[in-house]
Amino acid sequence: MQLNRLLLKKPWISEKATDLSSLNKYVFLVDQSANKKQIERLVEEIYGVHVIKMNIIRVKNKGNTHKKAIVTLKKGEVIDIIPH
Repeated sequence: MQLNRLLLKKPWISEKATDLSSLNKYVFLVDQSANKKQIERLVEEIYGVHVIKMNIIRVKNKGNTHKKAIVTLKKGEVIDIIPH
């Protein structure tokens, strides 16, 4: 399972992503080869939460391609990803 942890690179912190956290939605930068089931399993395992819905977005920006996952959590669950 250690290799699969590399699929989930880091939380995506931006103004829009921070606003989404109030709706129980969190954004992660993921590997290009990751699929929804793998990402869902990793988020649940690492953060100890329940994923209800997931959307995958591919972003092309000046030759760079990123893949982001927007994860919706069960009501009442939170992930503390913003540095204090």
